[in-house]
Amino acid sequence: MLVSALLSESSGKLREAGVTSATVDAELLACFCLGISRSELQLLVATNQEFPDEHMNQFQAVLARRVSREPLQHITGTAPFRHLELKVGPGVFTPRPETEHVVGYAMEKISKLHNPLIVDLCSGSGAIAISLNSEIPGSNVFAVELSKDAFGYLLQNAASYGLTKENLRNEDLQTSLSELDGLVDLVISNPPYIPNDAVPVDLEVQLHEPSESLYGGVDGLDVVRKISVRALMLLKPGGLLVLEHADSQSSTIGKLLLAEGWLEIEARADLAGKERMISAVKPY
Repeated sequence: MLVSALLSESSGKLREAGVTSATVDAELLACFCLGISRSELQLLVATNQEFPDEHMNQFQAVLARRVSREPLQHITGTAPFRHLELKVGPGVFTPRPETEHVVGYAMEKISKLHNPLIVDLCSGSGAIAISLNSEIPGSNVFAVELSKDAFGYLLQNAASYGLTKENLRNEDLQTSLSELDGLVDLVISNPPYIPNDAVPVDLEVQLHEPSESLYGGVDGLDVVRKISVRALMLLKPGGLLVLEHADSQSSTIGKLLLAEGWLEIEARADLAGKERMISAVKPY
């Protein structure tokens, strides 16, 4: 079968299954099976090449998995994040593009600091921590993740991108890194923030993301409250807290932080115009 025909047929099946990125996913699955880039795949399409028979069974198998709404990243084993290619899979939250903006926001806020000390709480795959470590010269970044499954991916990704194992903690964020209390410049987190009774619409999230990375109690803010308390201890006076949250939570989290004594609370919208991140400063 021509590559073009296979992609057209496959994207149709994905679209019928409710996959919104059907065309892109079909291409990425083909690239995964053939071990080539999307530009190389497009060349095969443009030159009317046949899809290799020896890879057809594998392609049909991974296509069936995606039709069942298994996340593409679980099938390929990787997820892009900023300039990184992270290992992901069952047991760890798949990093999303909106979190890339949270990293950029934090970098903007601390751009004038020299050799900042940074702590990433609820680190998951390490997307935030590794990005900051690799993009901010001289930074010293620590990552804390409670889940043993997620921590396994964090270890692998940190090793791939030069974040030292000694800076990784498989511990409870409420007690971890006590040796850094009062010394940290930035605490950053993409915590669980979905209310327990708010089931995600996307089947990929609902069926495959670990529940501990999604749900944050009755109002979704249990972990945010813990982070607020812990960050006040970790940060030096004037230190910065940056959090990702749902687009409906900005006002509530702002009031929560204000009540805890935080200063200079600032909400920031993402590229879609939705307030998805917030920052606050520890009192001097």
